[in-house]
Amino acid sequence: MNSYMGVDIGTSGCKAVVFDKAGRQVALAYREYDLISLQPGQAELDCDEVLEKCFEVMAEAAGSLEPQSVRGLGISCQGEAFAPIDSGGGVLSNAMVSSDIRAEQYTQKWTRQFGPKKLYQITGHTAHPMFSLFKLLWLRDHHPAIWSQAVKFFCFEDMLQSRLGLDPAIGWSLAARTMLFDVRAQKWSKEILEAVGLRCDQLARPLPAGAVVGRIEAAIAEGLSLAPGAVVVAGGHDQPCGALGAGATRPGVAMYATGTVECITPAFEKAVFAENLQVNNLCTYHHAAPGLYATVAFNLTGGNILKWFRDEFGALEVAEAERTGVNVYQLLLEVAGDKPSNLLVLPYFTATGTPYFDPRASGAILGLRLTTTRGQIIRGLLEGVAMEMRLNLEILSAAGCEVNELRAIGGGAKSDRWTQLKADVLGRPITVLNITEAACLGVAMLARAADTGELVLDLAARWNKPVSQKQPDPKAAEHYRNRFEFYKQLYPALKDLSHVL
Repeated sequence: MNSYMGVDIGTSGCKAVVFDKAGRQVALAYREYDLISLQPGQAELDCDEVLEKCFEVMAEAAGSLEPQSVRGLGISCQGEAFAPIDSGGGVLSNAMVSSDIRAEQYTQKWTRQFGPKKLYQITGHTAHPMFSLFKLLWLRDHHPAIWSQAVKFFCFEDMLQSRLGLDPAIGWSLAARTMLFDVRAQKWSKEILEAVGLRCDQLARPLPAGAVVGRIEAAIAEGLSLAPGAVVVAGGHDQPCGALGAGATRPGVAMYATGTVECITPAFEKAVFAENLQVNNLCTYHHAAPGLYATVAFNLTGGNILKWFRDEFGALEVAEAERTGVNVYQLLLEVAGDKPSNLLVLPYFTATGTPYFDPRASGAILGLRLTTTRGQIIRGLLEGVAMEMRLNLEILSAAGCEVNELRAIGGGAKSDRWTQLKADVLGRPITVLNITEAACLGVAMLARAADTGELVLDLAARWNKPVSQKQPDPKAAEHYRNRFEFYKQLYPALKDLSHVL
């Protein structure tokens, strides 16, 4: 049985998932790791721990199948995180992940000096402390000894490839998340690198998603239960890889992922450098599907808002879940009910994502009364996140990037009630797929296409099987359409006050 593996390196854990020739999931292994936060605003990962656990999940997933049946793999990766590498291939420091905002002071000053419009026109991205560019500036200035020792700077995709004995490469979409990559020219920007103090040869080779990086030598492949000479292809940033896996491979269709971050990833036929997108911090970069581009509209609080409620106010449901074995989030969603709440929630329980890129914003719940129930609060929290995603879709539409269909992946897609709520708030149909590991599926498609010569888009069409679709309920959609006009006033009204708190 020939099969193909997708490896996904996330912020809180890594997984390896194997798919057969029909795109069916046949093996999965997962490991968690902990974020390291030594000071407020800092969030790091121990790179050696992450890479060791990547090897563990690869060996476990492949080892559960017929020996040497896994013929290739691709790597989907969290964005922005990187590490300095010494001359012996060792890691010199932890990796600063997306939520690390210690480089905030560099975003405005450095961007102003370089030119914000020029930076966007080169990289397709706008300044935020999450991006590698600004973290590199912070590292250069605060740890000059590490900076001078480093001969390479790798993201996790290229780090893992290096540990697999390959000449490492980085998918174009992941390269773009560093803000060192020229999206139009499809190569590292010498102008930006010179301004930072780096050379192109200190970074991995940028390759389009699906391009062959190399083949794993026999000894390493044997240790991982992979086929000798298993092909490794370039993957990239997890969101475009997930969009490929979800079949969001034509204009008007977008992946809607509910997880730690709530994220919508639409497909474009060409790069869109519209001023409206720049002003609202909506990027343009390469899709994992060949010949396409994408953006990411996201809320960093995302599904964490339900986890927060569970941890702080969900003791009853936690106890019931332990007693009955029913998923605690299912119980919380049952409490939320099906009726719209009377609340307006600003879902900035972390720094904002798009469109504001405000690391100092804070959340708010408006409309509380003594008659407000726990269920209404739960539903209001979920409505707030969905309202934020509607705001992003409205901005995309104004820039000529209309999204007509959303394809749901992630844990939230398993809940009919939550998916219906989103369809009602967004006023758009949401298709639920037969897959849960879309990013891994996307890079596994790329590996199979490289190995067999099949077309990636043909695989995406065959391997994606929608199982249901939620249409907006007309009455609820009308209610939320009216409420959205009030929602749009919340952030401007509360911005200055929230910055003081």
